[in-house]
Amino acid sequence: MPCYECENGLWKFGETGKCQYDSKESCETANKDYYAKTYNDYPQSATNNAKRALKWVEENGWGSCGTDVGKKRARQLANRESLSRDTIARMASFKRHQQHKDVPYDEGCGGLMWDCWGGTSGINWAIKKLEQIDKEKNILDILFKNYINKHGS
Repeated sequence: MPCYECENGLWKFGETGKCQYDSKESCETANKDYYAKTYNDYPQSATNNAKRALKWVEENGWGSCGTDVGKKRARQLANRESLSRDTIARMASFKRHQQHKDVPYDEGCGGLMWDCWGGTSGINWAIKKLEQIDKEKNILDILFKNYINKHGS
């Protein structure tokens, strides 16, 4: 049940919804549960990387390493939890830290946090998955617009 544009320029959720949103984005945000698809098809090696990092942390502590987000990501991956598109996008953007991935756990935070985010396999999966998700969304948007143009709203 996607958001539809009303004749008055406002947006509604579903064909029978009330025309109450200023934009498609605000309609989708207000009804985000409908759009909230999650994914857990990341590689087992990403899970293994996160588990290895968490095991090291259990024995040695975090020290000054990691943010709450990075720690949460490690637990999500270790537990094979499903991830939202936003979380996958964060994983993909963690690629910017790749230059620190080979720092041994006991010599700094780089390698530890790289593995918390799934390591190379997790980051590469996130980049490809994000491209796939966005490509599918674009295709669906085009199909929906074609349908509306052909059949009306």
